[in-house]
This record gives sequence, structure tokens and C-alpha cells, in this order.
Amino acid sequence: MMAKHQETSLLTIAKIRKGPEGEDLYLFNERQRIYTLSEAAAAEAPAMRSLSAEAKDNMPLQVTLDLERGTVLKMAPPPATARAVFASERPLLETPDKVVPIEIARIDPTSFDVVDLKLKWKVFALCTTIVPDYAKAKEIFDFCASLSCHLPGPPVAPPCIPFQYVRDGCYARAHQMRRLITDKYGVCCEKVFSFANKNDDQLAVRADKWGGCCVTWWYHVAPLLRVKVSFDTTPKFSMVQTMVIDPGMFNTPVLLSSWLSAQQNGACSSHAHVSMYSIQPGTAYAPANYAGTAYSTDPTYAATEATLEEYKNLVTCP
Repeated sequence: MMAKHQETSLLTIAKIRKGPEGEDLYLFNERQRIYTLSEAAAAEAPAMRSLSAEAKDNMPLQVTLDLERGTVLKMAPPPATARAVFASERPLLETPDKVVPIEIARIDPTSFDVVDLKLKWKVFALCTTIVPDYAKAKEIFDFCASLSCHLPGPPVAPPCIPFQYVRDGCYARAHQMRRLITDKYGVCCEKVFSFANKNDDQLAVRADKWGGCCVTWWYHVAPLLRVKVSFDTTPKFSMVQTMVIDPGMFNTPVLLSSWLSAQQNGACSSHAHVSMYSIQPGTAYAPANYAGTAYSTDPTYAATEATLEEYKNLVTCP
């Protein structure tokens, strides 16, 4: 019987890890969700591993996924023509910024989010635009959230963005938001990536906006803004803080530290731990390796729009 929500795409393998029961966990660069093998595919696990091992240098495989169960149904080498198109449409980011190990419990929220104090990223020199105040950041957030696929009526800026499906697709949601934020508001925002790429780490969140179920990922990404925040004290002063636009998880812009902390929900996974994070140019689309040191791009938004269309009718907590 065909899976109710089945997807076939060209994907590259970031890592095959062992799960708590010894099962193979498949992590794809183009998918944030952690996948297992279906029962039928598990019977062919050695062949799957052999095929995966042959996929060197980010060579994509044709992968069929059961989105409802989070399983890999089958994998196969793609046609040569499809592989060439994949490579041409998804060039690598030329000069990615660093990736930084992090311990959430050690974050000092009074300084971590302040750009001039803790967040020394080369990527910030590529874009000098600063959002003038929190009110404008909230306006940007509300506009993006208004495009959600779960809301009635056609979106004012189609296609709709499937914020209601947070199990996967963050890369497409983030890239579409980045395009809209840049075009509508003239703000060249960055992207922030979080990773669970050490040991048995998982990113784990409770999807409170969509039914309260737990969701796990191996990475997550969202647009990042630098926002000028003023304080009505004597004397008055202001600072530039990093805020993340993620309507799938929150109802307002949130500080970077809050965004990272929300992905380490121990009630959802005993392995909930953010291993590291990275701030990249807005052109970065998805990781291109498990270490988070390389990134693909989507300059034509072809992959973005295909994913938004694929996920527009899906829900997080059935």
C-alpha cells in the first residue's frame, strides 16, 4: 500500500547514525527530520548502506520518504541528467562562516544576544542593514506569519508558507521568508543554523502552536535579524540584538538565545542537546555536510517552492 504522504526527491546523505535500539538513522542535508528505514527497507539495510557509501562528494540519491511515519521507503541512484540538474541548481556557498560549539546552560542571556559583545561573526560585515526597532521586527514577523498555509484565503504573497508543518521544511520556509524580507522591507537578513551533530544529540521541541506533540530534528534554520533595541533609562541607551523570525515555533520575534534554548526540550527527548550553531549569509539554504561547515544555496528558489508546495497541506500533530 502506498504511503498516504509520500515524497520522492534527490537528497544527499549527511550521516547514518545508530539509534537507541541499534536501528539506522538517516540524516539528509536537504531534510531536517531524522529518518529511519521502513520495515521493507530495513530488510535491505546492508544494500542501503552500500549505496549510501558510494554516494561520495555530495552525489544525490533518489530517495522516497514516508512523511507520515518518518521513514525511508527506498533509495536508488538518480538518472545522470537529474544529477546534473541538481548540481547546477544547488551550488555551494562560496565562503561559509564558522560553526561554533555551544552549551545552552552556559549562555548568559544578558550578553549573548548583543551583537557588539558576544556575536563576532564575519558575515555581519556583508550586510550593514539594522532593523530600527522592535516594532519593525514585529511587523516583519507578522507579515511572514500571515502567509501561513493553515490560514483561510489566498496569501497576499503566494505561495503560502507551511508553518503548520514543523516536522520538516525549515530550509524552504527560511529561504522564502528571506526573499520576502529582502524584497518588501529592504533588509538583508542572515540565517541561523542549529545542529545536533555530536554523539546521539537531537534537537527536540514541543510544537505547542500545532497540538503540543514533540518533534525532533538534526538541524534547524530560520532568518536572523539584527535589531536596534532602545531602553528608556537615565541616561537612555540602545544596543543591537539578534532576533530570530520563526513563526513555526513562536508568535513573536525571539532572541537568538531563546530560539536555541527552545530546541533542547528534555521532556521531548533524553538526547535533546544543541551541539553547535552557525550564522550564515541569507543565501545559505541547507547544510551540505554533517559538520555544518558547508552549505548549499537555492538561487532560483526552485527547491524552495517545490518544498513549500509539497508540505502545504501537511500537519505537525495529526
